[in-house]
Amino acid sequence: MKLFYDLHIHSALSPCGDDDMTPNNIVNMSIIKGLDVIAVSDHNSIKNLYAVLEVARNTDLIVIPAMEVETSENVHMLTLFRDMKSAETVYKLVYDSLPNIVNEKEIYGEQLVLNSFDDIVDYEEKLLVNSANIDMADLVKVVNSVNGIVIPAHIDRTSYSVLNTLGTVPDLGFKCVELSKNANESMYEYLGYKFIRNSDAHYLYDIFEAENLLDCDDKSINAIFDSLNK
Repeated sequence: MKLFYDLHIHSALSPCGDDDMTPNNIVNMSIIKGLDVIAVSDHNSIKNLYAVLEVARNTDLIVIPAMEVETSENVHMLTLFRDMKSAETVYKLVYDSLPNIVNEKEIYGEQLVLNSFDDIVDYEEKLLVNSANIDMADLVKVVNSVNGIVIPAHIDRTSYSVLNTLGTVPDLGFKCVELSKNANESMYEYLGYKFIRNSDAHYLYDIFEAENLLDCDDKSINAIFDSLNK
């Protein structure tokens, strides 16, 4: 079956994410736009995933636990997980390896932790938009150990992308790479990877419409992972 997806969406926990990127707004906007599956992937944190999953629980929308990790190479990597226990394992490693720099909200924006009613329940004090002290190879190992997936993020961009930083995609067993909305796919066919396109939305209006499809055996996280791993 064909599933419409957007697997790279930021909530208000990411300092660059708009305050309107709340659990209810993200879930409901994704449903309005006709999506079948989303991943909320904040910078180096999963603290808003609990609320997003709770909001989506009684809907037909699948929410994949995710996190956008900035590695020690200053490369953004999209990490996807089959369940929250797996996400928590990797999150603890990543978060603990972030430098202890306090977020200056006047510069970077607030990092809001929200509940399923969109109430602010906490403020993340550690600045999340930093490189964790973990390299790409080690990140892949730990994510693979919990049966997750690592996808090099927005490889077409001139900042925080593996191509811009390293000049190539290292042979670490990746099955697919992420392109931005308007990237010219033909320019990257030489890499030999499967492409997915995500919005990297920081504002509600940027969440994708029902335009990108995954071919899956059924509507389940395992089937989605099988499709991404082909």
